[in-house]
Amino acid sequence: MPGADIGKLNEAIEQASGLFNRLVLLVAEGGSGKTTLLKKICENRTCSFINVNLGLSQKLLELPRSKRPAKVDRLFGELVEGCDGDLIALDDIEVLFDPALKVDPLRLLKGHSRNTTLIASWNGTFHDGTLSYAEPDHPEYKSYRDIDVAVVSATK
Repeated sequence: MPGADIGKLNEAIEQASGLFNRLVLLVAEGGSGKTTLLKKICENRTCSFINVNLGLSQKLLELPRSKRPAKVDRLFGELVEGCDGDLIALDDIEVLFDPALKVDPLRLLKGHSRNTTLIASWNGTFHDGTLSYAEPDHPEYKSYRDIDVAVVSATK
């Protein structure tokens, strides 16, 4: 992954361990090698790996569509709490951006990173202090400033 290596990610993990929100975002466009880097981190450290799309979708399918937005936070928490260790890698988080779930993905990740360090792969960009996901005209578009989390940015 050009622009990011395991050393930078380890440094960000150490930095995040001292923050209120112990969240590290690994930010790059899709297909840039984020999953490979997360798996390397999990091989070298005591770290659990979660495919959020798969895990959360399975839990959400058990609920009627109308109940899903109210349960996302709790179900995501169950995924995180079900892991061993103090470090969890979150990959494939796109389900969190589904407008039907009515959740703020960054807020959700920050909220669950207070007691456990989370590393989340984020398909998007981080430029001049602005974190974004998707393009402005896309229904899942999100943009944040002053995010108060550790960021490892990479480009293809």
